[in-house]
Amino acid sequence: MKEAIRLGIEAGENGEIPVGAVIVKDGKIIATGQNRRERDGTALGHAEIEAIHNACKATGSWRLDGCDIYVTLEPCPMCAGAIINARLDKVVFGAFDKKMGSCSNDSVIDLFALKYNHRPEVWAGICEKECSDMMTRFFKDLRQKDDN
Repeated sequence: MKEAIRLGIEAGENGEIPVGAVIVKDGKIIATGQNRRERDGTALGHAEIEAIHNACKATGSWRLDGCDIYVTLEPCPMCAGAIINARLDKVVFGAFDKKMGSCSNDSVIDLFALKYNHRPEVWAGICEKECSDMMTRFFKDLRQKDDN
Protein backbone atom coordinates (compact mmCIF):
# COMPACT_ATOMS: atom_id res chain seq x y z
CA MET A 1 0.00 0.00 0.00
CA LYS A 2 2.91 2.34 0.68
CA GLU A 3 3.95 2.16 -2.98
CA ALA A 4 0.37 2.93 -4.08
CA ILE A 5 0.40 5.97 -1.78
CA ARG A 6 3.73 7.10 -3.23
CA LEU A 7 2.27 6.82 -6.74
CA GLY A 8 -0.81 8.74 -5.64
CA ILE A 9 1.34 11.56 -4.27
CA GLU A 10 3.27 11.63 -7.56
CA ALA A 11 0.01 11.81 -9.54
CA GLY A 12 -1.17 14.71 -7.37
CA GLU A 13 2.10 16.56 -7.94
CA ASN A 14 1.43 16.19 -11.67
CA GLY A 15 -2.02 17.76 -11.35
CA GLU A 16 -3.95 14.50 -11.36
CA ILE A 17 -6.34 13.28 -8.69
CA PRO A 18 -3.89 11.51 -6.35
CA VAL A 19 -4.70 7.87 -6.92
CA GLY A 20 -2.05 5.18 -7.16
CA ALA A 21 -2.41 1.44 -7.75
CA VAL A 22 -0.06 -1.52 -7.41
CA ILE A 23 -0.58 -5.13 -8.52
CA VAL A 24 1.21 -7.82 -6.56
CA LYS A 25 1.80 -11.48 -7.42
CA ASP A 26 3.62 -13.89 -5.13
CA GLY A 27 4.52 -11.01 -2.82
CA LYS A 28 6.20 -8.96 -5.57
CA ILE A 29 5.02 -5.84 -7.38
CA ILE A 30 4.50 -6.72 -11.03
CA ALA A 31 2.73 -3.56 -12.19
CA THR A 32 1.84 -0.03 -11.12
CA GLY A 33 -0.48 2.72 -12.23
CA GLN A 34 -1.56 6.22 -11.38
CA ASN A 35 -4.25 8.58 -12.55
CA ARG A 36 -3.42 10.17 -15.90
CA ARG A 37 -6.81 11.51 -17.06
CA GLU A 38 -5.63 15.10 -17.36
CA ARG A 39 -2.30 14.26 -18.99
CA ASP A 40 -3.76 11.79 -21.47
CA GLY A 41 -7.14 13.51 -21.89
CA THR A 42 -9.09 10.28 -21.47
CA ALA A 43 -11.77 9.06 -19.09
CA LEU A 44 -9.95 5.72 -19.07
CA GLY A 45 -6.86 7.20 -17.40
CA HIS A 46 -7.50 5.66 -13.97
CA ALA A 47 -4.72 4.19 -11.84
CA GLU A 48 -6.37 0.76 -11.68
CA ILE A 49 -6.83 0.54 -15.45
CA GLU A 50 -3.18 1.45 -16.03
CA ALA A 51 -2.00 -1.07 -13.42
CA ILE A 52 -4.19 -3.84 -14.87
CA HIS A 53 -2.95 -3.06 -18.40
CA ASN A 54 0.67 -3.17 -17.21
CA ALA A 55 0.09 -6.40 -15.25
CA CYS A 56 -1.42 -8.08 -18.32
CA LYS A 57 1.66 -7.08 -20.32
CA ALA A 58 3.97 -8.33 -17.54
CA THR A 59 2.24 -11.71 -17.25
CA GLY A 60 1.36 -12.13 -20.92
CA SER A 61 -2.25 -12.83 -20.03
CA TRP A 62 -5.50 -10.95 -19.48
CA ARG A 63 -6.22 -13.30 -16.58
CA LEU A 64 -4.58 -12.01 -13.43
CA ASP A 65 -5.36 -15.00 -11.23
CA GLY A 66 -3.10 -15.03 -8.17
CA CYS A 67 -2.75 -11.23 -8.24
CA ASP A 68 -3.93 -8.61 -5.78
CA ILE A 69 -4.45 -4.89 -6.39
CA TYR A 70 -3.69 -2.19 -3.84
CA VAL A 71 -5.23 1.20 -4.55
CA THR A 72 -5.44 4.41 -2.56
CA LEU A 73 -9.10 5.14 -3.41
CA GLU A 74 -12.06 2.79 -3.64
CA PRO A 75 -12.48 1.74 -7.28
CA CYS A 76 -15.23 3.32 -9.40
CA PRO A 77 -17.66 1.19 -11.45
CA MET A 78 -15.36 1.12 -14.50
CA CYS A 79 -12.38 -0.02 -12.46
CA ALA A 80 -14.43 -2.52 -10.44
CA GLY A 81 -15.60 -4.01 -13.74
CA ALA A 82 -12.02 -4.25 -14.99
CA ILE A 83 -11.01 -5.94 -11.72
CA ILE A 84 -13.80 -8.50 -12.17
CA ASN A 85 -12.86 -9.11 -15.80
CA ALA A 86 -9.16 -9.46 -15.01
CA ARG A 87 -9.96 -12.03 -12.29
CA LEU A 88 -7.88 -10.29 -9.61
CA ASP A 89 -8.01 -12.25 -6.35
CA LYS A 90 -8.06 -9.40 -3.88
CA VAL A 91 -8.73 -5.65 -3.79
CA VAL A 92 -7.13 -3.63 -1.00
CA PHE A 93 -8.15 0.02 -0.92
CA GLY A 94 -7.53 2.97 1.37
CA ALA A 95 -10.07 5.80 1.22
CA PHE A 96 -13.77 5.22 0.63
CA ASP A 97 -15.31 7.11 -2.29
CA LYS A 98 -18.82 8.20 -1.32
CA LYS A 99 -19.55 9.59 -4.81
CA MET A 100 -18.22 6.87 -7.16
CA GLY A 101 -17.12 3.97 -4.93
CA SER A 102 -18.30 0.59 -6.17
CA CYS A 103 -16.74 -1.95 -3.82
CA SER A 104 -18.47 -1.40 -0.50
CA ASN A 105 -21.89 -1.11 1.09
CA ASP A 106 -20.55 2.09 2.70
CA SER A 107 -20.34 3.74 -0.72
CA VAL A 108 -22.56 3.95 -3.81
CA ILE A 109 -22.75 0.23 -4.61
CA ASP A 110 -20.84 -2.99 -4.06
CA LEU A 111 -20.47 -4.44 -7.55
CA PHE A 112 -18.51 -7.35 -6.13
CA ALA A 113 -21.62 -8.51 -4.26
CA LEU A 114 -23.54 -8.99 -7.51
CA LYS A 115 -23.81 -12.36 -9.27
CA TYR A 116 -20.81 -12.00 -11.56
CA ASN A 117 -18.75 -15.08 -12.31
CA HIS A 118 -15.83 -13.67 -10.30
CA ARG A 119 -15.84 -11.97 -6.90
CA PRO A 120 -12.57 -10.69 -5.49
CA GLU A 121 -11.93 -10.53 -1.77
CA VAL A 122 -12.03 -6.91 -0.50
CA TRP A 123 -10.03 -5.29 2.27
CA ALA A 124 -11.39 -1.78 2.77
CA GLY A 125 -9.99 1.17 4.68
CA ILE A 126 -6.34 0.06 4.72
CA CYS A 127 -4.20 3.15 5.48
CA GLU A 128 -7.50 5.00 5.22
CA LYS A 129 -6.43 8.15 7.07
CA GLU A 130 -3.28 8.60 5.02
CA CYS A 131 -5.17 8.04 1.76
CA SER A 132 -8.09 10.28 2.78
CA ASP A 133 -5.75 13.04 3.94
CA MET A 134 -3.94 12.90 0.58
CA MET A 135 -7.24 13.43 -1.25
CA THR A 136 -8.35 16.21 1.11
CA ARG A 137 -5.05 18.10 0.70
CA PHE A 138 -5.19 17.79 -3.07
CA PHE A 139 -8.70 19.23 -3.37
CA LYS A 140 -8.02 21.93 -0.77
CA ASP A 141 -4.95 23.05 -2.75
CA LEU A 142 -6.94 22.89 -6.00
CA ARG A 143 -9.69 25.12 -4.57
CA GLN A 144 -7.10 27.61 -3.29
CA LYS A 145 -5.53 27.79 -6.77
CA ASP A 146 -8.96 28.39 -8.29
CA ASP A 147 -9.62 31.22 -5.81
CA ASN A 148 -6.42 33.02 -6.83
